[in-house]
Amino acid sequence: MSTGGSSGTGLERSWTPKTRVGRLVAEGRIKSIDEILRRGIPIQEPEIVDTLIPGLKEEIIGVRRVQRQTDAGEMTQLRIVAAIGDGMSYVGVGKGKGKEFRMSLADAIRNAKINVVKVKKGCGSWECRCGRPHSIPTTVSGASGSVRVTLMPAPRKLGIVGNETAKVILSLGGLQDVRVFSKGQTKNRMNYAFAIHNALWKLLLMTLPQDWKL
Repeated sequence: MSTGGSSGTGLERSWTPKTRVGRLVAEGRIKSIDEILRRGIPIQEPEIVDTLIPGLKEEIIGVRRVQRQTDAGEMTQLRIVAAIGDGMSYVGVGKGKGKEFRMSLADAIRNAKINVVKVKKGCGSWECRCGRPHSIPTTVSGASGSVRVTLMPAPRKLGIVGNETAKVILSLGGLQDVRVFSKGQTKNRMNYAFAIHNALWKLLLMTLPQDWKL
């Protein structure tokens, strides 16, 4: 479910960076999110992502109402899983919670931005070998909770073969053709979404032949 447009939250209000990386971005000394991801530096401010990846799209993956007993009585909270991406190369998944929908969604989107990852693309399917970056370069697996997912390269025009959660997240990252295999409690959208994110993160960390420099 879409939140109704592109993300601009971090740029609509005054931003006073609290981290060194944030200050470098605000000063224009870091001009690309790749500089941060390549060095493995944690992103602690969502405004960094807003600045370096403008025009992000937001999608709600799942909403769950949770009740728990406290000394003051029964308390109800909303837990939301959201994904953000530019539709080309970057995607993030985050979860948020709060008493109100708006508060929970803002928390989820903030965490999704902090968890942004670059999608490594290629054409790893033996059925295709077109050399275009429409799929992923190799098979990779990810996990979260009881859910295990395996992403496999697919030939051009096959599309994303997976459930709606997989289609939303992979499309936000700019992927067009991927086969998704999963096992475990796949009805748990939160774990499923984070398992896909984990697989994309592992893919980014892989050193593949296309990364070799002569």
